[in-house]
Amino acid sequence: MFVKAFAALFAIMNPFVALPMFLSLTDSYKPALQRKTGLRTALYSAILAAIILVAGSAVLTFFSINVNDFRIAGGIVLLMIGLGMLNGTGSSAHAGTASEQEHQATQTDIAFYPMAFPMIVGPGTITTLILLAGSGNLSAYLSVAAALALVVTMLGMVLFFASNIGHHLSQKLRVVMTRLMGMILAAIAVQMMVAGILAVFPGLG
Repeated sequence: MFVKAFAALFAIMNPFVALPMFLSLTDSYKPALQRKTGLRTALYSAILAAIILVAGSAVLTFFSINVNDFRIAGGIVLLMIGLGMLNGTGSSAHAGTASEQEHQATQTDIAFYPMAFPMIVGPGTITTLILLAGSGNLSAYLSVAAALALVVTMLGMVLFFASNIGHHLSQKLRVVMTRLMGMILAAIAVQMMVAGILAVFPGLG
């Protein structure tokens, strides 16, 4: 479960995918402020993700949504994001629409908005966290929490050393990494949809 959770969360919260936007939004920052902003972005992302992990199932219950129905709907959302990463076109469900991105670029403090939300902890991350911990058992929660902690730690390190990494990370390598993460995310999305469909329609199994 830990490996699956880590792969899914790393694919959707990929620090190297968020890195170009972070570098663009902090281009005028002094090095110390840029590093501080990177750490705050990771902290905000961790807090948001932890809240979703703990309260996600309760939200579904409040709206009387079955976790298997959410698996199907969430799998479709993740599949769209994964295909967008594969095609290099991106997805408005993950990065926002053109007008939303234009508004995001005008923010002075970018740590919480738009970096932590919705760039890193957006609809895709929210869906992934709820589905991964959907079984509700302690083992699943602990595995997802551990995977989340590792991904957020990596995120903090990448953003802290953003200027150094960005200097050595070629555009070609970024494209290859994005395509690979998109394929992994699409496969996980299909797995989630199949599990949800089989649970809703057990006769198909």
